[in-house]
Amino acid sequence: MILWIIATLCAFYIKGLCGFANTLVFTSILSFGTANINISPVELVLGYPTNLIISFKERKSIDWKICIPLSVMVIIGSLAGVFFLKNADITIVKVIFGVLVILVGLEMFLREASGKKSKQSRILLTVIGILSGILCGLYGVGALLGAYIGRTTNDARSFKANICMVFIIENTFRIILYSIYGIITIAALKKALLLAPFMLVGLLAGMFSAGKIDDSMVKKIVIVMLIVSGIALILTNII
Repeated sequence: MILWIIATLCAFYIKGLCGFANTLVFTSILSFGTANINISPVELVLGYPTNLIISFKERKSIDWKICIPLSVMVIIGSLAGVFFLKNADITIVKVIFGVLVILVGLEMFLREASGKKSKQSRILLTVIGILSGILCGLYGVGALLGAYIGRTTNDARSFKANICMVFIIENTFRIILYSIYGIITIAALKKALLLAPFMLVGLLAGMFSAGKIDDSMVKKIVIVMLIVSGIALILTNII
């Protein structure tokens, strides 16, 4: 249980700081000793209220023109993702997604370093949106969501507001699917309840830290977390 507490504190500190990557941190810490199908439902139940808290705090920065189309794409992808989670060996798929996340993160880093604000390709953003939905369904991971919204928002508050609003819609849909497929169990709910106080401590500490850090630095942290997320996806599935 100590490892679960550590994972919760670390994961939701990151969530409070940059709005996503909590799932990768949580899963990376626990995945060497626990099956993903036992980790994902606990993290999903813990993460749901954090998205409500952050999106409410940053509600003035929510842009529905970003959230609604992306939510539709994510739900489409989640249908495929949840099916694979229940019925298939998804190790290779996760590694492929890890490579994609790293490449997108590096592209964002280079674009940010150059200072160029190039026009976004609608086709590329649609592909990223659908792939991010599949990744959410497979692994509960929002790395590609972060890549998408990082390309369509200009500041950290807008990024966090919009990604957390999409997560609320996606999480609601995935909770229903996980319940139908029997992935969310009574044991998972009990564990999430025990970990909830540690989730709140980590989240509030991360939100406090974000308020003390320069906006451009938070954006750089987001990009670094994307790249780290991709590396973690690969390593946890080939080791």
